[in-house]
Amino acid sequence: MNDVSPAHVRTVREFSRFYTRRLGTLDEGLLDTPWSLTEARIVFELGQSASTDMAALRGALALDSGYLSRILAKFDAAGLIARTTSAEDARRQSLALTVAGRKLYRTLNERSNRQVATLLEPLPGPVRDTLANAMNAVVRALDDRPSTPVVTLRGLRPGDLGWIAQRHGEIYAREYGWASSFEAFVARIAADYLDKHQPGRENAWIAEIDGQRAGCVLCVRADDDTAQLRVLLVEAWARGHGLGARLVDECIRFARDGGYRKLVLWTNDILSAARRIYLAAGFELVREESHYSFGKDLVGQFWELRL
Repeated sequence: MNDVSPAHVRTVREFSRFYTRRLGTLDEGLLDTPWSLTEARIVFELGQSASTDMAALRGALALDSGYLSRILAKFDAAGLIARTTSAEDARRQSLALTVAGRKLYRTLNERSNRQVATLLEPLPGPVRDTLANAMNAVVRALDDRPSTPVVTLRGLRPGDLGWIAQRHGEIYAREYGWASSFEAFVARIAADYLDKHQPGRENAWIAEIDGQRAGCVLCVRADDDTAQLRVLLVEAWARGHGLGARLVDECIRFARDGGYRKLVLWTNDILSAARRIYLAAGFELVREESHYSFGKDLVGQFWELRL
């Protein structure tokens, strides 16, 4: 606890109080129904499948067994659920919503959707996107359940090149102390790509995890026989999923398919994680040179891959 900022603790608690008040989750009856938030969550979980194992339900919601049993007894009395005892183990029960339970599930679901849509409606589209991305970030950061993220590579969309410049500036300032001149350097690369793009000879990719931008790379023409890999980046929170290697592999595949004989890149020796990716992909270091850039004394490295 000693290394956790009190300001961070305060922010999380304030957000929790704000959001529960904004959605009325602490009201005696959720969404103008007689049911509490916990009871509605149980109905929602049961509504996801035709039948749910009771022990699995308890684990999914992290509920005390006695508390869950009392709520289920209340559902029994209201005719919302049907129970089935396992033929293999009489101690295990499966739960299913009845017709009345399904009706309640649809009511809660529709009202919840309307409530959130009403909350989002006054916001401009970009603000909605920012809000959704921030909420996804909260879930990724705090969810301790094992999960398999959805990783995709896609082409550029409007706003992506600006994001590439921004994130390079922010990440390299934070992790290496580089000056804002580096962001300007990346912005010029992005602008050149946009202004001078040669379809079929140049390409760009954005890596996403669960729909959130997580990395990028460009493949640009250096000359008729040589392509250049540029601005490889993976967000700190997305590292460990092999995104850097996937982006580099995609760049290599494109350069080969485009008829280039060589793929080159320039990096700096302090970027050890990127160097490991380049080595694993078959790149060879051809020369190094010292330089002063972005407010730092650096050692630049030139790498190439024969295609």
